[in-house]
Amino acid sequence: MAKTKACIAIIDDDDDILTAAELLLKRHFERVLCFNNPQTMADAMESEKINIFLLDMNFALGVNDGEEGLKWLQYILKKDEQAAVVLMTAYGNIETSVSAIKLGAADFVLKPWQNDKLLATLNAAIPLHQRRQSKERQPLTEPLPKDFFDSSQDFSHDNSHIIAKDQSMLKLLRLTQKAAASDVNVLILGENGTGKEVIANELHRLSLRSKKPLISVDLGAIPETLFESELFGHKKGAFTDAQASRVGRFQAAEGGTLFLDEIGNLSLPLQAKLLRVLEQREVTPLGADRPIPVNVRLICATNSSLHASVNEGLFRPDLFYRINTVQLSLPPLRERMLDVPLLLDFFITRHSKQHNLPSKEIDKTALQQLCKYEWPGNVRELSHSVERALILSDSEVLTESDFLISDASSRFNPKAVQQDFSRNEIFDDCNLERIEKITIEHALKKYGGNISHAAQELGITRTSLYRRIKKYQL
Repeated sequence: MAKTKACIAIIDDDDDILTAAELLLKRHFERVLCFNNPQTMADAMESEKINIFLLDMNFALGVNDGEEGLKWLQYILKKDEQAAVVLMTAYGNIETSVSAIKLGAADFVLKPWQNDKLLATLNAAIPLHQRRQSKERQPLTEPLPKDFFDSSQDFSHDNSHIIAKDQSMLKLLRLTQKAAASDVNVLILGENGTGKEVIANELHRLSLRSKKPLISVDLGAIPETLFESELFGHKKGAFTDAQASRVGRFQAAEGGTLFLDEIGNLSLPLQAKLLRVLEQREVTPLGADRPIPVNVRLICATNSSLHASVNEGLFRPDLFYRINTVQLSLPPLRERMLDVPLLLDFFITRHSKQHNLPSKEIDKTALQQLCKYEWPGNVRELSHSVERALILSDSEVLTESDFLISDASSRFNPKAVQQDFSRNEIFDDCNLERIEKITIEHALKKYGGNISHAAQELGITRTSLYRRIKKYQL
């Protein structure tokens, strides 16, 4: 078996650990260096070109807080920005390990390790080292203008369709660009319709994986029985309807980015299966007898509070920390009203071209009302409102009546829905779809957008609730 062309340094004060790691790794890598003291490793960095560091997090006797490891991690990356550092510890302090990844570590392993997992982790760190090398040779993206993030300037471009002038969004876009430059997992939070998938596309577009595929998966639309087949693939004959082999989404995203939308709706058993794949960096298709290595960058999104789900025992904390290395929180449209006029102009242009209609202006009164409206459906609702107005309006200028603002305020405002239910008022008509829609809105508001809790309250499955949310454009 050919050895990987890389130099690995093992730094641990336990000689037994050094011996065990050296015996394992020298069979797979060209050069393996061992140091029982981080200062000795630091001295060796002056003369040795080390690609990957396997670094213990604790050295002083009786200390297990990981602070020493974090200090030496920062030292290594300051001396050599191209290096990839994998931290190891005998103490399963997930929060400390996540802090290490945020500081630039490639990954972490727990002692005692499983040989296959350790090798998989180190092999996965090699592409990171190579990407950091290529990052020095070429720019991450096309050069940006100096005033790109000027507070007086709006942000938009043809590839991402991101429209922003409000400070809250400009701040988010700065964080998005920083996160894109690394290969860490990202969790995007935000209400329905705020543009979580748009941000995921932007992260991929700005990353060094941009030439590879971006695969999006709506976890809320996949039945639990098909989860493994959809994400991990299957072999022909693996189950009754498996008439041909199929590549899963992880393999389809090889070398690129996998976007898992609505991850907060995964059941605990499915969370365990996803965590295992993220830890081992390999998938086993249904019906296969051996795993397949995968190399993807993971981006997840949800409209629910995963912090609350973790506290309630509905979401695994170890999976949460895995996917939440960097967190991006999208503000609702009501908190970025400065962007409403820009978004209106954008969607008028977009939908006019889409439907081959003449572009129209919005009169001043209508614009004022649109800027006062809270937009509970966020950017998605604004887009649909513009599209409907352009199609139905007969005049050259869009007025307030074209957008049905007064009707929308009473029908869609969550506060009005809450009042209706709190007073047990009788509906003013018996339209079943309208009653169902209001009931779903109330359940979603009651549980802060948590799909699992809302579905349980309504007595339907998460998948059924998702279908209704899409049907009513909530």
